[in-house]
Amino acid sequence: MADLSQIVKAYDVRGVVPDQWDEALAELFGAAFAQVTGAAAVVVGHDMRPSSPGLSRAFARGAAARGVDVTEIGLCSTDQLYFASGHLGLPGAMFTASHNPAQYNGIKMCRAGAAPVGQDSGLAEIRSLVEGWLENGAPEPAQTAGTLSRQDVLADYAAHLRSLVDLSGIRPLKVVVDAGNGMGGHTVPTVFEGLPVELDAMYFELDGTFPNHEANPLDPKNIVDLQQRVREVGADIGLAFDGDADRCFVVDGNGDPVSPSAITALVAARELAKHPGGTVIHNLITSWSVPEVVKECGGTPVRTRVGHSFIKEEMARSGAIFGGEHSAHYYFRDFWNADTGMLAAMHVLAALGGQSGPLSELVAEYDRYAGSGEINSTVADQAGRTAAVRAAYENVPGVEFDELDGLTVAASDWWFNIRASNTEPLLRLNVEARDAETVSRIRDEVLAIVRA
Repeated sequence: MADLSQIVKAYDVRGVVPDQWDEALAELFGAAFAQVTGAAAVVVGHDMRPSSPGLSRAFARGAAARGVDVTEIGLCSTDQLYFASGHLGLPGAMFTASHNPAQYNGIKMCRAGAAPVGQDSGLAEIRSLVEGWLENGAPEPAQTAGTLSRQDVLADYAAHLRSLVDLSGIRPLKVVVDAGNGMGGHTVPTVFEGLPVELDAMYFELDGTFPNHEANPLDPKNIVDLQQRVREVGADIGLAFDGDADRCFVVDGNGDPVSPSAITALVAARELAKHPGGTVIHNLITSWSVPEVVKECGGTPVRTRVGHSFIKEEMARSGAIFGGEHSAHYYFRDFWNADTGMLAAMHVLAALGGQSGPLSELVAEYDRYAGSGEINSTVADQAGRTAAVRAAYENVPGVEFDELDGLTVAASDWWFNIRASNTEPLLRLNVEARDAETVSRIRDEVLAIVRA
């Protein structure tokens, strides 16, 4: 019997196909999703991985057998599936393993209006139903099966994004986009069509075996090709999307990466110009510059734990206009509180094309501190090592502790956060300070304790 504890994560289903899960299991997940949402109809989409069409169709069959009408939108990015969920008012399921290697696949699920499904909002219930059926036999089909129909929402998705950010009046920009053989290769041509943008397309061929590099731009080695191309062709900006194209990373005209915190601050400033006095969510690992910029623009910053379900819950609770994470997830009230890297990229293009200077100058005002980036350490006793770090700073004058998510230790001119991974035996460290020397000193002190 499949071990669901290995594949049902905090926010999604994720595992190796067919070793950990397969189409038979996908069909049960479809039936369970239908039961837990109680919906009369759902929408299903998938990425370009070799296993995605079969898994997606099996899930659709499972939901239809329970009497639910299924709209299949076929190949799509994750934010395109969220668009369909919001636009059609239906719960949705996206088949993708995002930036994971080719042998992985997964399901990201949402309720109608792209509301998240996580452990506390339906995923635990779905897992428990599937486990019951694996033990006792599949559920009885409904008296009347649901229908399966196809719908293409790509043009509607592009039109919605373009209604939110007007790029028609910007100066012409030369833009290199690295789709990493992922779903950006599917969405970017339609979204950018007819805009004053000269598009230099890299790795737009949809190929879930990722022949050029992993579709994970968070790892610096995967944006090397993009950086090189931007410098070679003298582009104004480079954009890199992950496998399911819900995250977007930016490099400037020099080929230097722009931190997701700087992008969060830039987009926050633009959204606050549209919605004065609004609330902006940021997770606790984004730079100090984010809440500073939000306050300077007359907004209210709200700090949350890391993870899309926390951000989306807080956005819904507070009516926030925008949210950003250090991992390049960007959430918009105008997009059903869901994350869309494409919309964030369009904001950056609008800001860049609305003035004459280079991107490096534009983002300098939003990039105010030195940071370490996220550093992972493999640690068996995560709680013990975290306690040791806390003990080491207990007697340092002027230091404050905070346990909103892991351990945050802050002084007047630096802070660091250390937190355990949900899925692996890792501790993740992020350090920020007013200068690079302090970042190096604090980083080395903390890592010496963590890795002792």
